[in-house]
Amino acid sequence: MEEKLVAFVEALATTEVTPNVYNQYAYGNPENAIRRDNLLIYLRQMAKLEPKMILVGEAPGYRGSRLTGVPFTSEYLLMNNMEGLTLFGKEHGYRLVAEKEKLLKEATATIIWNTLLEEDLLFLSWNAFPFHPHKKEQSKSNRTPLQKELLIGQKPLLQLIDLFNIEQVVAMGNKANDSLQTLGISCQKVRHPAQGGKNKFVQGIKQIKEEMDAQLKK
Repeated sequence: MEEKLVAFVEALATTEVTPNVYNQYAYGNPENAIRRDNLLIYLRQMAKLEPKMILVGEAPGYRGSRLTGVPFTSEYLLMNNMEGLTLFGKEHGYRLVAEKEKLLKEATATIIWNTLLEEDLLFLSWNAFPFHPHKKEQSKSNRTPLQKELLIGQKPLLQLIDLFNIEQVVAMGNKANDSLQTLGISCQKVRHPAQGGKNKFVQGIKQIKEEMDAQLKK
């Protein structure tokens, strides 16, 4: 498994991206070496935990995994966890690209992890497009990935589903759902928590947990 995980991160690092996209794993930038290490630590942890579910988002945000290298995290979350969460933290080897007094938080990541903790669910986290799409000449911005960018994201998404023997796939938002449908992967869909979608996202995750509990009782 270790060799496959290393090869997976290596493939991300050498992927050519479209204009107005930042590959946060690419070679040539010393900061990206830390992001590659962070992602590998996360994937190794997941390999030990053996999640059977994957939560697929849209793309990294400029305040989130664009900075950390780990899906659905922020600088603050990566270094400090949150109450009830022990996955992250420097004790596991996670690092930031630079020491700073005020660590950025990211609303979507906080909502996601709060909800998963509340429902006691273990998901592998990933994005339909694993790199950061931004507006032209505005690196500190987010934009929706283009169709051709989602096509770039298909291979790593399929690889992760196969590597981790994922049994249940949950799409978070329309773009993730479209990518999975294009790949012919059966999935459940929940609302993306951004832009006022928090309540519907929480409801969707709760419904999935209720369905799982009901299945266990049969």
